[in-house]
Amino acid sequence: MDRNQENARVFKALSDPKRLAILDQLREGEKCACVLQEPMELTQSGLSYHMKILCDSGLVESRQEGKWTHYRLSPSGAERAMELLRRITSSV
Repeated sequence: MDRNQENARVFKALSDPKRLAILDQLREGEKCACVLQEPMELTQSGLSYHMKILCDSGLVESRQEGKWTHYRLSPSGAERAMELLRRITSSV
């Protein structure tokens, strides 16, 4: 995958109101998928769809605990996203 495709994943992750709401919830700390699902009024498959996009972008990390997946913001993913935005919006 080339760099532009990787960069597009970040912007795709940030371009949906539900994903932005999920990121906002994760600012408070790691959360179980079951906790994220309720206030978002999403089905389990709907949440999985959004979480895959967020994880593929590098903004969110996941870990499995029993049958539940727990999600948290990725500090390195956030830094890469901020650097990407700086790079594409600054003059050469």
